[in-house]
Amino acid sequence: MIAEFTDRIQEACAKKTPLCLQGGGTKRFYGQPPTGTVLSTRNHQGIIDYDPSELVITARSGTLLSEINALLDEQHQMLAFEPPAFGNDATVGGVVATGLSGPRRPYVGSVRDFILGTVIMNGQAERLVFGGQVMKNVAGYDVSRLMTGSMGCLGLLLEVSIKVLPKPRTEITLSFEMSQAEALAAINGWSGQPLPISASSWENQRLVLRLSGSEAATRDARIRLGGEPMNADLALLHWTELREQTHPFFKVDQKYWRLSLPSTTAVVDLGGSQLIEWGGAQRWLSNPACSTDQVRGTVAALGGHATLFKGGDGTDAIFHPLPDALMTVHKRLKSAFDPAGIFNPGRLYPEL
Repeated sequence: MIAEFTDRIQEACAKKTPLCLQGGGTKRFYGQPPTGTVLSTRNHQGIIDYDPSELVITARSGTLLSEINALLDEQHQMLAFEPPAFGNDATVGGVVATGLSGPRRPYVGSVRDFILGTVIMNGQAERLVFGGQVMKNVAGYDVSRLMTGSMGCLGLLLEVSIKVLPKPRTEITLSFEMSQAEALAAINGWSGQPLPISASSWENQRLVLRLSGSEAATRDARIRLGGEPMNADLALLHWTELREQTHPFFKVDQKYWRLSLPSTTAVVDLGGSQLIEWGGAQRWLSNPACSTDQVRGTVAALGGHATLFKGGDGTDAIFHPLPDALMTVHKRLKSAFDPAGIFNPGRLYPEL
């Protein structure tokens, strides 16, 4: 596969023809519309190294996410940031390229926080190695983490090394009847206390809270917080539906936004309906009653940013526009890694 990648990239570079870097294609909807000839990593697969005692797994970019999860599960370990798959063909390369995390993200960290090393191929078909397989190997400018969320516009991911964590011994999910304002106040108050919270969500006057940890810690927290315990199977379904966006809120035919805000932000009324995760830091907004400029202007004034996650008509920018200085940095990085501009052009921002 490496020889094939080299030939394809060299040819595209010589002809200045774009390549659409893609794994399983389950997140193809995300970002600006893809362009160019597909260069698939799907057959570049396999787990290269995994030592449960070291809490690190290294795999080729086309390795199925389900394969990695199954192997980790055998050792009672996990990808702690709970990456969404959005389909059976999701690959670990797609996980890193899109940088999307699930319900546990605010309590353990994002995809970027768990990436220890990467091997990539740049726009000149050079194989580059960054980082390593232990935290202390990361020195200087951390290019491996730069690849996270880059949407394939900087280079072709070949291999990734990811830190994993043990699964919690016990998990309990509690349900509370609360208004949005009450839920935001409660979850922010609890977040400042030594409680084993690992996920939260609010929708339709109901706050749902997951506790993860030792049996004693979760039991004590449950007594302290109150609430109504959820059936374990229903709780698992709830968090899975949120992670995979199969929850009824995420209707296929609707336009919805991902609002990233300081968790302490009060209720933001933009019309439509909302589903709140991450203790208030991630808010999904469906069918707002205002324009794109109004959504982004309101969120920016509150210190956040807004992504048009699904349902755009192609006329609006998907990701929140960057300040000029930051866009200049992005352009320089793009030029350094992909001087011919062949990798996923415009997928992250039209200027890239």
